[in-house]
Amino acid sequence: MASLTTSPVTYQANGSTFTGSLVYQNDITRARPGIVLAPNWMGVTRMAEDVAGKIAAQGFVVLVADLYGEGKRPTSGEEAGSMMMAVKDTPAEVARMQAALTALLEQQQAPVAHDKLAAVGFCFGGHCALELARSGADIKAAVSFHGSLDTKGDYAMNSIKGSVLVLDGAADPLVPREQLNEFVHEMTARQIDWQLVSYAGAAHSFTDPQANNPGVAQYHPQVAERAFTRMFALFAEIF
Repeated sequence: MASLTTSPVTYQANGSTFTGSLVYQNDITRARPGIVLAPNWMGVTRMAEDVAGKIAAQGFVVLVADLYGEGKRPTSGEEAGSMMMAVKDTPAEVARMQAALTALLEQQQAPVAHDKLAAVGFCFGGHCALELARSGADIKAAVSFHGSLDTKGDYAMNSIKGSVLVLDGAADPLVPREQLNEFVHEMTARQIDWQLVSYAGAAHSFTDPQANNPGVAQYHPQVAERAFTRMFALFAEIF
């Protein structure tokens, strides 16, 4: 198996500087599908890069999006929550995701197939991935792992251009259960290709090995593996 390279990518959004992490296989010789990865509320971290590596190892070029700005790296849950709420449900959320998508396409380190793009997100990042799709971004899929499903955006009914996959913890107390029904109604009305998988016994952050708050946010290795397998199956289908 080819080894992976992780390197910074700096880009602009609305006059501010952002620095994400690009992860890709060293032996790339042709354009590969590109993935914008929206991390959880802690932003661009080593753990987020490790998740990007798991995806890149399957032949994708992955950019971990910087959602807060260069040098803005939370060091606690309190800081992360404050930074997240300053972005969530504001125009900056989509603008920063779109800037990361553009940066992924424009970087010169690893070739990306411009017609094979997707957004993947975890927790807060899952919401960001869905909002990018709702905004009309030219992506083939949006995948949300244990993210909230609500939206305050005023989007056209036909704005989503690709497939949507939501991977939900059925025991997640941080994503209100009524959001699932609202999501189903929204996606059905939009007449797009959508999937919602809700895993029994899984709480919030079920893919995060550091999550250890029983009943609230807790790592579930079996569910995590099932969820990643589901995502890779969708990618194999659409790419």
